[in-house]
Amino acid sequence: MNQDWIAADRAHVWHPYTQMRTAPPPIPVVRAEGVYLHTADGRRIIDAISSWWVNIHGHNHPRLNRALAEQAARLSQVIFAGFTHEPAARLAAALAERAPPGLTRVFYSDDGSTAVEVALKMAWQYWRNRGETGRKLFVALEGGYHGDTFGAMSVSGVEAFRASFTDLLFEVRRIPPRAERLAELLEREGDRVAGVILEPILQGAGGMRIYPAQFLRDARELTRARGIPLIADEVLTGFGRTGRMFACEHGPISPDIMCLSKALAAGYLPLGATLCTDAIYEAFLSEDRTRSLLHGHSYTGNALACAVALESLRVFDDERCLERVASLELLFRERLASLRSDRRVTDARGVGGIAAIEVAAARPHTGYFDEIGPRLQREALSRDVLLRPLGNVVYAMPPYGIAPADLHRVCDVMEALIHVA
Repeated sequence: MNQDWIAADRAHVWHPYTQMRTAPPPIPVVRAEGVYLHTADGRRIIDAISSWWVNIHGHNHPRLNRALAEQAARLSQVIFAGFTHEPAARLAAALAERAPPGLTRVFYSDDGSTAVEVALKMAWQYWRNRGETGRKLFVALEGGYHGDTFGAMSVSGVEAFRASFTDLLFEVRRIPPRAERLAELLEREGDRVAGVILEPILQGAGGMRIYPAQFLRDARELTRARGIPLIADEVLTGFGRTGRMFACEHGPISPDIMCLSKALAAGYLPLGATLCTDAIYEAFLSEDRTRSLLHGHSYTGNALACAVALESLRVFDDERCLERVASLELLFRERLASLRSDRRVTDARGVGGIAAIEVAAARPHTGYFDEIGPRLQREALSRDVLLRPLGNVVYAMPPYGIAPADLHRVCDVMEALIHVA
């Protein structure tokens, strides 16, 4: 029976981030439990990247399964324009309670890219609703990544993901995470800036780059002084990944707008959320309907996703996830320390539940599309560990409940990869 649907996949499915002509056939997964993926041919693979960074509690969690089933028995979906339901309302309240101070309003969408799109549209229209139509410029960080829809691509700085669409993207200024560069730019063009967007502390798809928390504080001070909305893209970093509930807490800072997705619904269903301050929200209040935020999609505020996300927050507390992340960080720190002196390692870095090794390749590599990434991934999979290197950057971002023995196995495989690069 497995062969039927595997054949259907190969005949009809177009997979993401995949060159379908040259990529090996996808690995068929028939079930998952905890940190393990079970394949059609009987293998058991450690999911060391939380399936694209979403499964913070692991796969097939009984409490999340129960929350999903119970909600499905009551209400699965209803139009969210003019209607509402309990899971969405309670989740919004819970997010506002946990978020950095001042983020009181929640706008739902369906993934990280659209959470960013909503944030950009909020910032853009905020100024237009105030009568300032000349603010047509966004500021972003070099090496940042914010998604694959057009607005998100525009503010992203990883050229591999946006090069084919450059002619369709809007105007953005990119700077390194340095206060003096941001200050210079705002001094020169601040009256044109609609918003500043950044990934707090950690730039994920850009290579798991980590920058000092001081820049968060500097960026907040500089944008606040000019009344410019600061957008924190916490799609990756939210819900404990960097050792804090939100990476903004490393500042600590409170942005004007914050984007959430990925771990929000713990890998069960697509869900995005964009939080903002009352000041942003109130700029859209009017008797004039054209001043509304005209954004949405058919599944906005989906009841199933909201119910799972709400239960995920309870699991986060009950299973002491921040303590688990602190344990992951300690183990990663010990394992990475021994690699920094290895000539085959350009850098070994980590924060919270994330560890990354920058491998010194035998020949110059060409970035994301270099063969080194897929080759290292194949080597890891041959050892039954799922890693998905970003070029020559091998990283792990496992579910928080991974057992120490499994985590050491992941680290052993990461270390082995530096010998085959």
